[in-house]
Amino acid sequence: MSESRGGKSRTLDMEAGDRDRGAAMREGDPRPGRGRLVAQPAVCFVVIAGVFVYTNTSTISGKENLLANSDLIDGSLKHLFLTIIAAVLVILISVPLGVALTRGPMRRYSGAVMAVAGFGQAAPAVGLVVLGALIFGIGSVPFIGALTVYGILPVVANVVAGLDGVDPELTEAGRGMGMSSFGVLRAVELPIAVPVMLTGVRTALVLMCGTAAFGGLVGAGGLGTYLTTGIKLGENSLLVVGALMIAMLALLLDWVARVFEVVFTPKGL
Repeated sequence: MSESRGGKSRTLDMEAGDRDRGAAMREGDPRPGRGRLVAQPAVCFVVIAGVFVYTNTSTISGKENLLANSDLIDGSLKHLFLTIIAAVLVILISVPLGVALTRGPMRRYSGAVMAVAGFGQAAPAVGLVVLGALIFGIGSVPFIGALTVYGILPVVANVVAGLDGVDPELTEAGRGMGMSSFGVLRAVELPIAVPVMLTGVRTALVLMCGTAAFGGLVGAGGLGTYLTTGIKLGENSLLVVGALMIAMLALLLDWVARVFEVVFTPKGL
């Protein structure tokens, strides 16, 4: 009898596990599978290699001399530089600001800031870039400033959403154990809010990588130069190469951010 009950219990546990796995698949597991972790960068590197193979063919016309390997590598590195510097500034500004909007008297301004963030996110990126160039001039520094402003909004929103989503009973339990407000924030709230916060960072990173294409319009360099030059010269090859490289860099940055998201998300969340 006991063996029968034990077998039935194991069967019920297996069925429950299957139901949980099915529910996770339907709802979308935030942790990517090994297939995606391998396939996404592999596809990106294959496409990038294909672009370099194409730029070394003999069918490229004289107008497309910007497609030299050295120029393409320099443009890609400059594009990554603009994006990563802006992303670092976004994190340094957005995380403290988001935390402040969930503390004490600053909490009352949280709704207004989120409303402004929503309106700002709906604004076209090219308008922000051009406005920044008109006010502060052209070049890399003003463009990085415009990218930073554009990327702050989704990160602040996710930091606030992540911290507000922490169960109040957990914070009360931390305070009941004698922890300070900062200790509760560091040991309880931030670790639980990390997945939502990193999702905002990943979203902002991809958005800024795409928006960095406008750098060619304001003298900031990067792969956007291929797009603007291709439009001026009527060379579709420049447009295709520039668009493909920007898209692959955005996907690679998304993959790197996703790996960080998986690594830094506490187990069990």
